[in-house]
Amino acid sequence: MKKLVSLLTGIAVLAGAAQLCLYTVGEREHALVFALGELKEVKSEPGLYFKLPAPLQNVVYLDRRILTMDTPNADLVQTSEKKNLLIDSFVKWRIADPRAYWVSFLGSERAAEDRVAALLRDVLNQTVNKRTVNAITSREREKAMVEIRTGLQARVKDVGIDIVDVRLKRVDFTPEISEAVYRRMEAERKRVAAEERSKGAAEAEKIKADADRRREVILAQAYRNAQTIKGEGDAQANRIYAESFGRDPQFAKFYRNLEAYRSAFGKPTDMMVLDGSGEFFEAMKGDAKK
Repeated sequence: MKKLVSLLTGIAVLAGAAQLCLYTVGEREHALVFALGELKEVKSEPGLYFKLPAPLQNVVYLDRRILTMDTPNADLVQTSEKKNLLIDSFVKWRIADPRAYWVSFLGSERAAEDRVAALLRDVLNQTVNKRTVNAITSREREKAMVEIRTGLQARVKDVGIDIVDVRLKRVDFTPEISEAVYRRMEAERKRVAAEERSKGAAEAEKIKADADRRREVILAQAYRNAQTIKGEGDAQANRIYAESFGRDPQFAKFYRNLEAYRSAFGKPTDMMVLDGSGEFFEAMKGDAKK
């Protein structure tokens, strides 16, 4: 029984010693080993390591993953055209040198991001100040982001930080400039609309004039054809009349008298006062065939 107790006690002592003297390093962290407050070594490879028990030695862990610094407020930056822009950006960064990082920030992620944010504003100003609005918003946007990342990396290399990427999320005008831009865009759109309307009206007048001209031509041609057909019809009718009247002169005289009566008394209200013995009423007297 005493041997069992002694064995268990020995195991407990060994477990406690192992807990005090052994530590592990994961794939997502750096381990900084301190001896009485002084940084002795840095472990970045994953595995199980030995140290002296506290307070002789203790371990502090730092995150080795890629971190994101998203600026809470947009930075006011001026272009080469002296126009103010509001730029939102974010930075992807990680701890490249744990020792230099600890010396610079004592492991504070907040202090590191404050330093990076201040340096980012400086690099952002230098990059945007030499470009126009069009360049920073479209033509040279990618080039500008690469330039910002390179400039920022050069400024943080001594504090143990590696800048993985810098992105411009939003580039916009300040409210007062935006209003002026919108008004200018509105005026330009109205000008283009008025120009298109005037072109449409001119084209409409051109089409209308062409249609009127064609209408007049068609009517003139139709009138000419109608007159030609009418003339041909009248000529044929006169020929037929002449042939018919030539065969019977008395009938022709009688027919002309009837036509004269139709013309003279075409309406019920028509009235003529003539001598009944005149030639006009000769056909009514029955003498037309004598």
